[in-house]
Amino acid sequence: MSCTTKKYKMRRKKRKEYPILENVEITAIAAEGKGLARVDNFVVFVDKAIPGDVINAKIIQKKKDYAHAEIIDLLKPSNKRIDSFCEHFGTCGGCKWQHVDYKYQLEFKANLVDEAFRRIGKMNIENIAPILGCEETVFYRNKLEFTFSNRVWLTREQIDSGESFDKNALGFHTSGNFASILQINECYLQDEKVNTIRNAVYKFAVENNFTFYNLKYHEGFLRNLIFRNTTLNEWMVTLCVAENDMEKINFIMNFIKDSFPYITSLNYIINTKKNDTIYDQEVVTFYGRNHIIEQLGNVQYKISTKSFFQTNSKQAKRLYDIVKDFGNFTKDDLVYDLYCGTGSIALYIANDCKKVVGIEQIPDAIVDANFNATLNKIDNCVFHAGTCEDILKEDFIVQYSTPDIVVVDPPRAGLHEKVINVLLEAAPKKIVYVSCNPATQARDVLLFSEKYKVTKCQPVDMFPHTFHIENVVLLELV
Repeated sequence: MSCTTKKYKMRRKKRKEYPILENVEITAIAAEGKGLARVDNFVVFVDKAIPGDVINAKIIQKKKDYAHAEIIDLLKPSNKRIDSFCEHFGTCGGCKWQHVDYKYQLEFKANLVDEAFRRIGKMNIENIAPILGCEETVFYRNKLEFTFSNRVWLTREQIDSGESFDKNALGFHTSGNFASILQINECYLQDEKVNTIRNAVYKFAVENNFTFYNLKYHEGFLRNLIFRNTTLNEWMVTLCVAENDMEKINFIMNFIKDSFPYITSLNYIINTKKNDTIYDQEVVTFYGRNHIIEQLGNVQYKISTKSFFQTNSKQAKRLYDIVKDFGNFTKDDLVYDLYCGTGSIALYIANDCKKVVGIEQIPDAIVDANFNATLNKIDNCVFHAGTCEDILKEDFIVQYSTPDIVVVDPPRAGLHEKVINVLLEAAPKKIVYVSCNPATQARDVLLFSEKYKVTKCQPVDMFPHTFHIENVVLLELV
């Protein structure tokens, strides 16, 4: 018997070709911000399409009951369409609704909230308040993270031009692409200073032959560049590198420090792991403070490189005002703040309550929460590090007493079922539920419906030109 291995020629599976869908009218917005059409009672989701568009579309993926498609020809543009303002629109993975008039963005987002509660929550909320839009629709973010890569993403137009382009890039991922990075020249998400600093760092790195990171093979020196700023005009810049080379680190960090003296906090991280997560990494302060200060209302917040904080500061204050209004807190109220982060909501409402008890998974966030409490001379807040499902148990409630009001602001996955069960058993008189995902919020609210009724609902837009929406509901014990 031969020990040789029989070799088989690998054949690439040929992509199935589907017929072109002609004269398709987009009638609604679906999840992930895609346009929705029905063709012969078959649901088709179309990227970059909006209600009112009439298009020819090519199916790129087909399932039993639905398909995903892309626009080939825009036969009749919707009256809700406008010209995009960013040169990177359509290639960059962000700001996917730049082509939609902002007032219609708000209309679509409000409909997404209503649809989530109708379809998933199995309820018709008649008292949904008009969506609260942003006063500023550009340069509204307080945090951005850019990626270095030695594999620049080139558009079809760039490739066809025959021009030569630098292989290195400092920018964002494109949609559905991991290994390559789109070079960003100008971004409209954060203050213009971000463009100035980022482009200067890119030019300095190229001129001095710094190696850019290869996301596939995990090689190279420069990895990520993180910006944070506040309404108090404080700036934090953090450079992530993949090699412990202090000569190179000092060289580029001194360049940033000398070139941009207004930076409040300049830091670096040496991350040799294969992933970009920095929460398990040491942050080294090269110049200035190890944090910056934000202020919402009368409360100041310490923000470090790892801190979770609402990325739209001005709209965050309006969001927290809604929480305060819905809670209608009194000096007799014991409040639990679940998924409290750096204590942003807890500290914002503390002066209206008897006591606030916060729980947050990330230990560094709890460190910041305690710092923030001291900074603001607030002594009626207690913070615990750990997951809500692990900490929020009967003995915890015995220790602090049954809460009068609970504020929850979970991640996109929503509340853990164990947390819901504990809250149902404890039966606080009110639950103020802040969510960045109306679908999981509606799912959770349905589970609360055996004891609670939705009495208020307020959608809040935190991220213009995206399909993301925050929503706040007030659940009252019945």
